[in-house]
Amino acid sequence: QVQLVESGGGSVQAGGSLRLSCAASGGTYSSAFLGWFRQAPVKEREGVAAIWTRTGSLYYADSVKGRFTISQDNAANTLYLQMNSLKPEDTAMYYCAARRGGGSPLNPSEYNIWGQGTQVTVSS
Repeated sequence: QVQLVESGGGSVQAGGSLRLSCAASGGTYSSAFLGWFRQAPVKEREGVAAIWTRTGSLYYADSVKGRFTISQDNAANTLYLQMNSLKPEDTAMYYCAARRGGGSPLNPSEYNIWGQGTQVTVSS
């Protein structure tokens, strides 16, 4: 069973940057979606970015396009989310997740393996 552990969260001022990491252990997926999601208080979890490992195709929520970049290091079994030009509305708990097969890349309900989350707080 794959396990995911996020790190890299923290507190920054608006306009700053953070890089989140998600280390995978216990297996790898040759054809899988790996994604980043976030959930702010009293809001539903939403998809931020995802990668289809078979092709390397990338997917982003409109709210983060041009600011966030998802990438993976296969040798290190690690998924990253580089977040630039952060805004207060980016404040949330960020989770990485994985699932086999196709479907909607940014739909959290289709993912079955989740990390524990890492908090990102952006102050104005």
